[in-house]
Amino acid sequence: MGPRPDWYNDRRHTAPPTACPTTDFMPDPAHLKSAAAIAAALCADGRISEADRQRLQRTPLSGGHPIAAIAALELPDLHHRGRVLTGEVLGQWWAEQLGVPYYSINPLRVNVQAVTAVMSFNYAKRHRILCVEVRPDAVVIGAADPQVRGWQPAVEQTTRKPVRTVFVRPDLLDKYTIEFYSIARSVSGADARGDSGSRVTNFEQLVDLKSDKEAGAEDQHIVNIVDWLLQYAFSQRASDIHLEPARELGKVRFRIDGVLHDVYEMPRNVAGAVTARLKVLGRMDVAEKRRPQDGRIKTRNPEGREVELRLSTLPTAFGEKLVLRIFDPEVLLRSFEQMGLEEADLRAWRSLTTRSSGIALVTGPTGSGKTTTLYTTLRELATAEVNVSTLEDPIEMVVDSLNQTQVQPQIDLNFAAGIRTLLRQDPDIIMVGEIRDRETADMAVQAALTGHLVLSTLHTNDAPTAITRLLDLGLPAHLIRVTLNGVMAQRLVRTLCPHCRAPIEVEREAWQTLIAPFKQPPPEKLYRPGGCLECRNTGYMGREGIYEIMHPSTALRRLITEQTDLEKVRRQSLQDGNLTLRLAGAKKVAAGRTTIEEVLRVTPVAE
Repeated sequence: MGPRPDWYNDRRHTAPPTACPTTDFMPDPAHLKSAAAIAAALCADGRISEADRQRLQRTPLSGGHPIAAIAALELPDLHHRGRVLTGEVLGQWWAEQLGVPYYSINPLRVNVQAVTAVMSFNYAKRHRILCVEVRPDAVVIGAADPQVRGWQPAVEQTTRKPVRTVFVRPDLLDKYTIEFYSIARSVSGADARGDSGSRVTNFEQLVDLKSDKEAGAEDQHIVNIVDWLLQYAFSQRASDIHLEPARELGKVRFRIDGVLHDVYEMPRNVAGAVTARLKVLGRMDVAEKRRPQDGRIKTRNPEGREVELRLSTLPTAFGEKLVLRIFDPEVLLRSFEQMGLEEADLRAWRSLTTRSSGIALVTGPTGSGKTTTLYTTLRELATAEVNVSTLEDPIEMVVDSLNQTQVQPQIDLNFAAGIRTLLRQDPDIIMVGEIRDRETADMAVQAALTGHLVLSTLHTNDAPTAITRLLDLGLPAHLIRVTLNGVMAQRLVRTLCPHCRAPIEVEREAWQTLIAPFKQPPPEKLYRPGGCLECRNTGYMGREGIYEIMHPSTALRRLITEQTDLEKVRRQSLQDGNLTLRLAGAKKVAAGRTTIEEVLRVTPVAE
């Protein structure tokens, strides 16, 4: 290791006038207490240019640790073309300089109850440390300054386990120290107000008197837990929150990119109080636990944007199960390009939805993006020259350019009655949230026959199955033939993280399973998920759609009879040039956007 240049040890950190030194040296953490000093070390390591180093010297950096301040500037990383120096990249680099492992806290994998029991909040805050893992043979302690270890003997004596010290970014360490201890303290405080004999009602509960100390929906600890839960879900990009009661514990799970993750476990009486608090916020009947209920909450995410949550309760053996679906306006108002709709598919879909009359359907299971597709389509169609009206259950998001109505079955305002009324409102385009019964289907067909464009959804596996579903609902085949413009089936697949995806050899058998029954040769290169700090080591980042658009040809319409053969309809659709969901997914795989396994996971089995 060569000697440090004089400019490095100088507190003013005046760099050479031409370029950064290339001398290989190990920074002394005692000297790197300012952003200018860290910038000088980055420049010497070849991570930033001399111009950026001088810029950092001239720019006042405010707030927190210098690493966080430099990361906020998003400087280009000279070691990786096209990437910037994020907080994670800088934290990893700094850990290498210190010679200790870098630890990226994934809050979804942290056992909050276990790590907060290792030491008190005051002790953790005083020493700038945080327990991040409790293993059978060791405890992992994250430190903002790993070279200061005066606390280590006390922790080893308390836990009776050896300590493994890792570096955690100081800004994240401070953030998660407050979050973890706050939620642990709230859960403990709420549990202390409860009583072991006064738990949430379930089929196995003993007959006991209710305790006056049971945690309630308005208890401040419960309020804190609910606030944390919602903000935590927003920050983790969750689309759904599941609160599931069990025999002894209540479990919290988040659905992120279509996959459920365990988040937290809390005492059963605390979980019941959290459910009650959310029911209060959703204007639901807190006392009613025998019947399913629906509610809504409108709040804000950490960035200040309004977010709507749809609540649904269901009685189970151990109490009420509550699911919150999160509707972020930025997700609902995405463009077709952001949704993954390719140019050819977009042209085909627009040809179905720009006609003056007829029915265009979007199909797919719950959570496949149907609502986003409909809202994006309606935003394009809702010009000043047309009257666009919707019937929804419930209204997912209020849009100024639409006339939106929420169905209310308790006053006999269902989809069918709503369409009947809308036909007297001089509409041009009608969006029906879902066709779920014969009466709604009949009214949608009548609207299409009288010169209106109708958009709606169905729950079917693929586009051809929509025809048999309409027949099952009781619609005459001849009316389906003359009113159906087309059907778009869709699914959401997780997309590969662009930072860590890795090329692999093509497995011909897996590829053939994906594109069956065709014999299309595989691409030269495919990719597999890697795992990095950017994607939380999952290998995937975000989701986009794959689409099957069936544009009925004259030959296909002839196949729509009272005894329609679904397989003949599928074959004719393929002959007309329409791709199946799996073939559409194969195009995404070949383009390096996702994997074969992901497409096979979300698409129906090829017939």
